[in-house]
Amino acid sequence: MGMLFLIVIVGFLCGKTHVMTQPLSKGLSGLIVNLTCPMLIMASTMGDKMPDRSLILPLLLIGSVTYALLLAVATHLPKLFGVKADERGIYSFMLAFGNVGFIGYPVVASIFGPEAVFYASVLNVPNTITVYIWGAQFIAGKDAGNHLWHRLYSPGLIGTYISILIVAFGWHTPQVLSQPCALIGNITVPGSLLIIGYSISQIPARHMVGGPRIFIMALFRLLLLPLSLWGVFCAINMLPGLSLDPVSIAINTLITAMPVASFGTIFCLKYGKDETVMAQGTFLTTLLALMSIPLVAWLIM
Repeated sequence: MGMLFLIVIVGFLCGKTHVMTQPLSKGLSGLIVNLTCPMLIMASTMGDKMPDRSLILPLLLIGSVTYALLLAVATHLPKLFGVKADERGIYSFMLAFGNVGFIGYPVVASIFGPEAVFYASVLNVPNTITVYIWGAQFIAGKDAGNHLWHRLYSPGLIGTYISILIVAFGWHTPQVLSQPCALIGNITVPGSLLIIGYSISQIPARHMVGGPRIFIMALFRLLLLPLSLWGVFCAINMLPGLSLDPVSIAINTLITAMPVASFGTIFCLKYGKDETVMAQGTFLTTLLALMSIPLVAWLIM
């Protein structure tokens, strides 16, 4: 995490010195979302060590249960925080959705190895689907519309679908294809961390730290919710006749312990909502994740 955070600091300095600009950040974000991240996901299944195909359905089940629980909790928890009615949707989004694509995959690759990115990408399928449906609904309300099902065909999900097919059918990709995928996919980690650093550099100092509710949200987002989910799946694993892969549970816990998803700010801008609270939550959780992610990893492994 220290090494990853140093790249975030470089991105922050690049933003403050105007080495990295808004057009460059926007273009790099599009490149990562539409090309390098899907390549990273596919490359995770193209190595000499093939991921276990028998885990695909259990991973999808774990991911689906995870986001069903997160959405249920996130819908009602802001009321207990005493959040104003017009900000509850923003808090619900921050509680439910973490920054898996930009931080989760690099962290999982660092801890479990590159092949574990495939497991994380399958676990993240429900996240990718629900963030465009319920996530947009949290922030925009009725303005979100009903046309978001086309996100099922987003580049990240297409990369996941291809990876699932590669593993399910046991295809061994020739090096002339796998090596370019790996080289392009490797741009994802440093590129995404530079973007996060740049984004933080653009938050006005007076908006960086919010009130006590933001800190309570961060506690739930980074520690209480992921550890509670870990406890739920460990308890399920103790039931007769049920056996979930402990590594899959650990990876799932880690990717649910990520800071607030960067899509939150994008949705606020898209639907004309005040992004101040979202920016505060994104900054605070990204900063605190430097300490919370190693703590979660130490507790569950």
